[in-house]
Amino acid sequence: MDFKYKLEDRPPIGELLLFGLQWLILAIPPLIIIGIVVASLHFTDISAQIIYMQKVFFVMSVLLLVQLFWGHRLPLITGPAGVLLIGIIATQAETMSTVYTSIFIGGFVLAFLAITGLFNFIKMLFTSRVIAVILLLIAFTLTPTIMDLIIDINSTVSPTINLIFALLFILVIFLISKYISGILKSTLVIWAIIFGSLLYTFIFPQYNYVIDFANLNLISWYITPVDFKFSINISVILAFLVSFLALSINDLGSIQSTGSIVQADNMDKRTTKGIFFTGVGNMLAGLYGVIGPVNFSLSPGIITATSCASRYTLIPAGLGLLLLSFSPLFIGLITNIPSVIIGSVLIYLMTSQVAAGLMMAFESQSENLFNNGLIIGLPLLIGIIVAYLPQDILATFPAYITPVIGNGFVMGVITVLIMEHIIFTKNVN
Repeated sequence: MDFKYKLEDRPPIGELLLFGLQWLILAIPPLIIIGIVVASLHFTDISAQIIYMQKVFFVMSVLLLVQLFWGHRLPLITGPAGVLLIGIIATQAETMSTVYTSIFIGGFVLAFLAITGLFNFIKMLFTSRVIAVILLLIAFTLTPTIMDLIIDINSTVSPTINLIFALLFILVIFLISKYISGILKSTLVIWAIIFGSLLYTFIFPQYNYVIDFANLNLISWYITPVDFKFSINISVILAFLVSFLALSINDLGSIQSTGSIVQADNMDKRTTKGIFFTGVGNMLAGLYGVIGPVNFSLSPGIITATSCASRYTLIPAGLGLLLLSFSPLFIGLITNIPSVIIGSVLIYLMTSQVAAGLMMAFESQSENLFNNGLIIGLPLLIGIIVAYLPQDILATFPAYITPVIGNGFVMGVITVLIMEHIIFTKNVN
């Protein structure tokens, strides 16, 4: 494919800033959606949520810039990993120190596997069927959280009205996506968040903002790690290591697909460095006490739409995220987005995840389609059942196994690995 600007080209400053703004607009929605969900899980105090979000923006911006200069050196957006969101949701009963120690260790293991070459052996476990299940599990095991966001029993708007609004809003998003293309379609999520929030507050003026913007500082340069303390829980670490296996495959796919479309050289070296620094970025996230990062797979579509493959266009985006991380006023503004809007947009995004999983599943069809369906179907059922287990039931499980057996995603991944590589091993494609 011919590009106006190739991987190592440096566009004129005007175009560089314009492309950078486009990347910045694309990078913000995942930070908003996943960051707000995790912040609200950890803290009820809005000030603590804002500080958490600032640290998320900071960590993601630092890793994005590091990847551009020393990592994979590809035009790839970095953002919070949805698969780690599932792990954090499943370990709410644990202390933050335990959760983020596990993320730190998971990042260290990922970096170690990448730099030693051992990751090449690990990725052999991930056949097309296993990857398909992972993509589907991420979407399905998030549905309890999405449901809570939409219903929002603490809202001044009734749950029934919120549900009706969400269903109509989701249909409108899909209707609009059908008739738009290019950059407009790629940035649909950010426009949905902006106009959806405005529409919701216009229709429901009783929606109460919880932030006193008058008392928020415009700039706060004091962003440091939490008082990090190691807190080891083997079962929590094991659960997150399974999540990191899925994260690594996501990272690998994003790097390779982007490298292919921009026709990058030395892809083995780029892949190793990219996954290594993703591991380092997760170690940094653990130290800061925030959700870890991953390279997003949306970049190839943006590169094709803009005909610009220059990695330098992401530098303004990275610097923009870095500057925004020091603005409590901006973070406070996005923290006020109604939860029903966040939940609705998550459904839109997870529908794309399901579509990707189904495409992968169809590609993995073998002669014995029934066994193929069993390999995919059982892990999904187990993952969904575990994800919807009531908290009072989970409380009856032994504490040392709850982070594993109470995590729908982890149980689903373990099941598909057993089905694929032990029970139906002769049918592996």
